[in-house]
Parts: sequence; C-alpha cells; structure tokens
Amino acid sequence: MKFSRMHILISGAILASSTVCAAADQLKTMDEVGKAIQGCWVAPAGMDMEGSFVTLSFSFRRDGTLFGQPRTTAIHVKGDDQARKAFIDAAVGAIERCAPFDFAPTLAAGIGGRVFTIQFTLP
Repeated sequence: MKFSRMHILISGAILASSTVCAAADQLKTMDEVGKAIQGCWVAPAGMDMEGSFVTLSFSFRRDGTLFGQPRTTAIHVKGDDQARKAFIDAAVGAIERCAPFDFAPTLAAGIGGRVFTIQFTLP
C-alpha cells in the first residue's frame, strides 16, 4: 500500500491565541488544512521548551473526520515525562479541536485513508 506524506511545519512562535480554529470556507488544499490546524495549536504554557518538537501522523476520512487517532512518530521535548506528555497532548489536541474539517469535493476525493504528517515546533 502506497501512502503519501504531507509535511506541514507549524511554528509556535507565529501563532496568536486569538486565531480561530475553523475555516469559514471549504478547505481546498493541504496548505489550508495546515493553516486550520495551526489556528488550533496552543503550545503548553509555563515550560521552557525552546527547540522542542513533536511529529504526528494521521489520516482523514473523506467527510473530514479523523480516521483513528493521531500517532506520535518523532519527538524531542526538553524536560521530564510530564513536559513531554503536555507537548504531545497539545499537538494532538490541535488536530482533534479542528476536526471535522470541511473539505472541498476535489480535496475530499483524494484524501481518504492517506497518511499525513505534521510537525509542531517551538523555535
């Protein structure tokens, strides 16, 4: 089975807390999906995590819902197990808060079951 991977880099430094999770229009590209997820990303507060990142893999159904749970594929978080868990939970939470997505028919037609990868980073 052949899977495509879409890498979307989300930087905690450029995110504003007032960003809205959901897009008003249908999402037509994976870039727009990345921006929607970016709007839901809230980095863990009160921890020195500069340089930390977590990479998640996940799939969508054509209707915009998640197919299963996001899976951690790579992680580098400064701190203890509690800091690591907080960072992973924040990244997974961003995807779950945004779902379900409103995909345009052209994007929905080719998205079902494909594996996508997204990396959440702090500078």
